[in-house]
Amino acid sequence: MLDGCTPHLPETLGRYYDQGYYRGAALPQLLAEHARTYGTRTALVHGERRLTYRELNRRVDRLAAGLTLRGMRAGDRVIVQLPNVPEFVVTVYALMRAGALPVFASTSCRADEIGHLAHITEAAAYIGPSLHRGYDHAKMVEQVSNDHPRLRRAFTLDSPDGAQGGFSTAASGCLFFPLSSVDAPMDPERTYDPNDVAFLLPSGESTASPHLVPRTHNDYAYQTRAAAELIDLGPKDVYLAALPAESNFAFGCPGIVGTLATGGTVVLIDAPDTDFHSGSDSTDAFRAIETEKVTVTSLDPDAARQWLAALPDAKYDLSSLRLVQIDGAGLDPELVAGLQRALGCRLQQVFEMAEGVLSLTRLTDTDDVIRHTQGRPLSPGDELRVTDPDGTEVPTGTAGQLRTRGPYTLRGYYKSPDRNARSFTLDGFYKTGDIAHLTDDGNLVVEGRMQ
Repeated sequence: MLDGCTPHLPETLGRYYDQGYYRGAALPQLLAEHARTYGTRTALVHGERRLTYRELNRRVDRLAAGLTLRGMRAGDRVIVQLPNVPEFVVTVYALMRAGALPVFASTSCRADEIGHLAHITEAAAYIGPSLHRGYDHAKMVEQVSNDHPRLRRAFTLDSPDGAQGGFSTAASGCLFFPLSSVDAPMDPERTYDPNDVAFLLPSGESTASPHLVPRTHNDYAYQTRAAAELIDLGPKDVYLAALPAESNFAFGCPGIVGTLATGGTVVLIDAPDTDFHSGSDSTDAFRAIETEKVTVTSLDPDAARQWLAALPDAKYDLSSLRLVQIDGAGLDPELVAGLQRALGCRLQQVFEMAEGVLSLTRLTDTDDVIRHTQGRPLSPGDELRVTDPDGTEVPTGTAGQLRTRGPYTLRGYYKSPDRNARSFTLDGFYKTGDIAHLTDDGNLVVEGRMQ
């Protein structure tokens, strides 16, 4: 387990294995299995670009080997700040295959946020765009590396100005490489501990210094598999990643990882740089749905409102959609009802956090449940408590503080002992910071954040 992380107790791990939640396979191993199973099926689509499962896995292999040749070591933390392009998926899996740890960052993050991530993780490298939507990421990384000398390498989607012979050296001493130049014959198969941390996700805090959430191979493989099963995701499905791919919602609820686990196709469209949760323009999304026959997608409330406003004038065929997920506490029931009527497909309310809490309505739920609740926890192993400030459980229907623990919920933030002391009970329940209540039929209603 990565230093600075809190592992599950051995008896807890044993119980999760015994109950079938954990299956002992790391995420890059699972991708290799998917490539053998689904071979020539289309895995990723971005505009005119298409990658089959076999091509995706081969590119992951070669990028992992190339990164190793350029000094990447097992255990290195690497900041990944890529838009919704195939390189995001390839890079994340390649880093895991090389034994390094991706640290997810939104493309909207600037020097303060990236500097914070570099400081807390002691990041050895950065992977992102050179220039994206008018912002000079290469210049930002050079600035950050001046203050964080461990950050010695940067890999960019395109060559930064002044690159010579495939790389450039900034005044800070940081080496810049075009990501496309990082390629080498694959290494022998690496061994993995599936209980190790696979990657680090920023918490959902709206601050320049978010805490980091360690997600393990076992817990994320289980989360994505169970979420895919819940919505009957399969090889005929096409998932549209309209929200930023680095968000937990788009990456794994079931999202990109869950779709790849079932042989489906992931369609990536870029998202604006306004903030972490903003999605793509509705016109781009509608065009992608018609062109690629998208069946499932995920929206946040802002994107849902944008879609609802744009649908009366939409000139695209959206009839392939069978399910739209919407994430957000306190969601307006009329927004859910209006979008459901306009699209003519099932909607699913979702309450998710990078920390691992995941509650969802079911496909068989009534419209009333879908419009007014966030459903039930994903796993039979999830434990929810709604308590008063002293930790005493309150009666059903009474609002209180939401606490949870389970097979995909963190046991502690990365290198945050003070925050962990405040956020976890002695028996391992995570204090989410949300106010919620449970209905008589066991559905969760999240009312908002604690003040």
